[in-house]
Amino acid sequence: MNNNDRASLAAVRLWVLRLFVMTRKELLQLRRDIPLLLFLIYSFSISVYISGAGISMQLSNASLLVHDGDHSESSRELIHRFREPYFRLEGEVQDPKVGVERLDQGTAMLLLDIPPRFQESISGREPVSLQLQVDTTNAPQGLSAASYAARIVGGFSFDLASVRLGGASAGLMDIPNIESAHRVWYNQNQDETWFQSISHILRMITLFAFLLPAAALVREKEHGTVEQLLVSPVTPLQIMLSKVLAMTLVIQAATALAMATVLKPVFGVPVKGSAALFFLLTALYSFTTAGFGLFAATVTRNQAQVGMVALLVISPMLLLSGIASPFEAMPSWVQSIMALSPLRYYVDVTYGVLLKGVGFDVLWDSILPMALLGGVLFGLGMWRFRKQLE
Repeated sequence: MNNNDRASLAAVRLWVLRLFVMTRKELLQLRRDIPLLLFLIYSFSISVYISGAGISMQLSNASLLVHDGDHSESSRELIHRFREPYFRLEGEVQDPKVGVERLDQGTAMLLLDIPPRFQESISGREPVSLQLQVDTTNAPQGLSAASYAARIVGGFSFDLASVRLGGASAGLMDIPNIESAHRVWYNQNQDETWFQSISHILRMITLFAFLLPAAALVREKEHGTVEQLLVSPVTPLQIMLSKVLAMTLVIQAATALAMATVLKPVFGVPVKGSAALFFLLTALYSFTTAGFGLFAATVTRNQAQVGMVALLVISPMLLLSGIASPFEAMPSWVQSIMALSPLRYYVDVTYGVLLKGVGFDVLWDSILPMALLGGVLFGLGMWRFRKQLE
């Protein structure tokens, strides 16, 4: 090894050492910020549990009122089929108007109105209609309730036809019948807590990956220590990269905390793929989102302004990137805009690794855009930072 090679190697070692020292400085500063640390721990532990256990999009114990105008055996049989866990019978009303008032007040969700001569019409093979009024203020819950009610009434009607044809006799066997055989992949028990808890972690990773590096850089500007750093032997690249590395390490540790204390032991969320790949891609996503934060820090003067910019940037990302609703169900123009959101790709990566057990060979078309976005965003932030210094 000649003198030039030794000098180059020494320069690289010195550059890495300075980056290490700067990263350690960022971690020490964060450790002294006790309120922020407590909020970080809460967001990746108790908050994940509350989100997984307390938020449900599935129909459960929908309050049902009944106006039974027949009081026959058939009407009682039909009412009995509206039972838990989907429906909760709140009682019977003597007048449908009372039930409508309860719907208006929000104390009931459904009103089932059974007309007089219900059993007589069935026995005489006359057509009979039921009325179900549903409060669809909460549209997903209301539509689910109406769908379940239609299935219950359809099953009741089919059972009546079966009885008339003699149960499981040859006549019943001649009735055309379509059977639906479901095969559920990746979440066989359709446990909603898996989706809710993972989605909450994605939201927290996005929030902190944006705010932590941005707040760290703006804090240097507020305290006037940027100038001190610039007269030191460190470069602008080391200043920015150290903040990203430090906060990425913190987010990685917080994600591991959530998985070790809530996801696996409490909700039983599996890690079917490579855990190392998941954390590697989480680091890539944190780096990519940090580019947004660093760019925001270069156009703001204090942490309050960073918070306002965070609302402007993060809110659309969280709402339109596929966490709250399927990405494919959004308008085409929204999908085109959200192609610039790294979260749109990280959602596919997370569910692909954790629940589907797929690897890089399947997820490369999501990983590559996320990496390109990370490079572009970090480059823009670096360009803005250098321009400010000039």
